[in-house]
Amino acid sequence: MNKRAKFLRIGLLVAVTVILARLFVIQIIEHDAWVARAEEEHIVQSKIKATRGEIYMMDGDEPSIAVMNETVWTVVVDPMVADEEKVSQAIDAVAKDKKVAEWKDVFADKTRRYYVVAKGVKRDAIEKIKDAELTGVWVSRNNARVYAEGQMASSLLGFVNADGEGQYGVEGALDKELAGEDGVLKTVTDVNNVALSIGNDNVRVPAKNGKNVVLSIDKNIQYYLEKALQHGLERSGTVHAAGIVMNPNNGEVWAMANLPTYDAANYAEVEDASVFVNVPLESAYEPGSMCKTFSFAAAIDQGKMTPETTYNNTGSLVIDGWTISNAYKGQLGVITMQTGLNYSLNTSSMTALMLLGGDASRITQRGKELLYEYYYDKFGLGQYTGIELFESPGYVTKPDDEDAYDSRFANMTFGQGMNVTMMQMAAAFSSVINGGDFYKPTIVAGEVTENGEFLYQDSPEAVRQQVITKETSATMRQMLYGTRVWYRNSGTDPAGYYIGGKTGTSQGIKDGAYTFDETVGNYIGFGGANGELPEYVIMVKIWGEGLKMEGEKDAMPIFNEISSYMIDYLKIKPGE
Repeated sequence: MNKRAKFLRIGLLVAVTVILARLFVIQIIEHDAWVARAEEEHIVQSKIKATRGEIYMMDGDEPSIAVMNETVWTVVVDPMVADEEKVSQAIDAVAKDKKVAEWKDVFADKTRRYYVVAKGVKRDAIEKIKDAELTGVWVSRNNARVYAEGQMASSLLGFVNADGEGQYGVEGALDKELAGEDGVLKTVTDVNNVALSIGNDNVRVPAKNGKNVVLSIDKNIQYYLEKALQHGLERSGTVHAAGIVMNPNNGEVWAMANLPTYDAANYAEVEDASVFVNVPLESAYEPGSMCKTFSFAAAIDQGKMTPETTYNNTGSLVIDGWTISNAYKGQLGVITMQTGLNYSLNTSSMTALMLLGGDASRITQRGKELLYEYYYDKFGLGQYTGIELFESPGYVTKPDDEDAYDSRFANMTFGQGMNVTMMQMAAAFSSVINGGDFYKPTIVAGEVTENGEFLYQDSPEAVRQQVITKETSATMRQMLYGTRVWYRNSGTDPAGYYIGGKTGTSQGIKDGAYTFDETVGNYIGFGGANGELPEYVIMVKIWGEGLKMEGEKDAMPIFNEISSYMIDYLKIKPGE
C-alpha cells in the first residue's frame, strides 16, 4: 500500500509538473501565437475593394471620359449545401455567357465551400438569381470597364481581365496607379458569429481608390487618325497600318493607333493576340530612308556639309566588299545633297557619313562614332523613350561592337541594320525640326480628382537641349520642305503653310537577305504656318505580309489626309 501510494504521489507530481510546464509555454513563450489563433476564431477579416480609376482623353482643352466603371457581380457557389440541379438551371438561364466554370467541376468535390462560377454578371441577371432564393449561392459586387469610344484606341488603352488586372496599353502599364489599394476590415464577432460594435480590435483600413488618369490623347485627332489609316488600307489593299500624331514642342502625344483593332470590352473573343500589341511603341523595326534625316542632320551640325554640297553619284558604293545601291537608278553624275535627299539616294546618306568622319572617300572610325553619338545619345534611337507605356528599346550598333562593320554603319544612314520604334522616330524627328531640343514623349496630361477637378501636370521640359543647333534645325526644315515640294503629289498642301517630310521604304528580310518582295511604307513629316516653328509631327507606317508598300505611294497619302485635318483642327492661320 505504501509503495502504491508513493507511485501515485510521484505520478501526480509529474502530471502537475507537465501541466504547469505546458501552461508556462502557452502563457509565456507561445502567448502571441495562441492569441492570434484565438482571434482567428472570433475575428472576421474582409477586403474593402478599391474602385479602379477612370481614364480620360482630351476633347480640345477639356478632359472627356473614355473608360469608366460599371457595377457587375461575381457569383459564388457552396457545393456542400447547394442543390446542383436547381442552382445550375437558375444560373444558366440568366448568366450562361458569364460562366467561368463547368458544373461537373463545381460539384466534383462537395467538401469545398467556395467555387466561383460566373464573373461580370449584370444587375438584371443578379436580381433574377436573388429572386430564385438559392441555398448555397451568394454574390459579390465588383467593377467592370466600359470603353465609351467603342473600338477606338483599343491597342492604346488595353483592357482589364476577369481578375481585375490591367492588360496591355494604358490599363496594363498604369495598372498600379489605376487599381489603387484595397482596404481591410476586421470585425470582432461573438460565438454566434454576430459582429460586435465595440472593442479596440475592430480595425478598418480604408481603400485607396485608383487615380483618374487624363491622357494627352485628343479623341478628335485619335478618331481622325484611325479614319485616315483605314482609308490608306482600302487604297493599298493591305490590313496593317499604324500612326502617331504629336506636339513636337513638348512631346505630348495627341494620337496613336494601329489597325486592325479590337473591342476591348470583348477582348476574350479576339482570335489573333497580335492586335493587342501597341505597334508604335512595342514593335521595333528597320525604318528605312526616314533615317536620312538624322544622318544629314549630323553632318550639317558638325559643319561637314550643306544642302548645296556636291558629290558624284555613281548609283552605288562598295563597302566591305558589298555593293550598296540606290533604289532609284537615275540622277547619275555630280549632284547636290538636296537632290540626293529628294530622290532618297542611299549614296547621298553614305556620303554624309564619310563627310562626317572627315574623309569624303571612305568611312572612318570617327565618322561611325559621331553617327552613333547623334543617333543614340542625342536623338535617342535604339533606347527606351521613357514614355509611360510599355515599349521596346530596339537596338543601334555601337562603333566598338564586334559587328560594327563599315557596311553596317553605311546601312544605318538609310535606316537598315538597326531597329527602332515609331515613337523613337517621331521623338527624334521632332528634335530635328523644333529648333534642336529633345522632349521625352508623354501620354499623360494630368488627373481628375475625386471632386471632379482637372489637374494638368506641369509642362514638360526638354530632357536634352540643343541636340543640334537652331541653325541646323532650320536647315533641316528647309531640306525636308524642299523634298516634299519636289514630290509630284505635294500640291495637296495649302498655300501659306510650311510642310515637310521624308519617305521611307524599308526592305523585308527573306532567307537571311534583304528583299524588295515585301516592303514597309513609311512617311514622317511636320506642318505649321510659313515663318513659324512646326506645330505637329505625324508618322505613318503601312505594311502587309508578302506586299510591297511604298513610302511615297502608300504612306504619304495618309500623312496628307491627317496633315490637312490638323491645320483645320488646330486653327493654324497661314503665314506670309
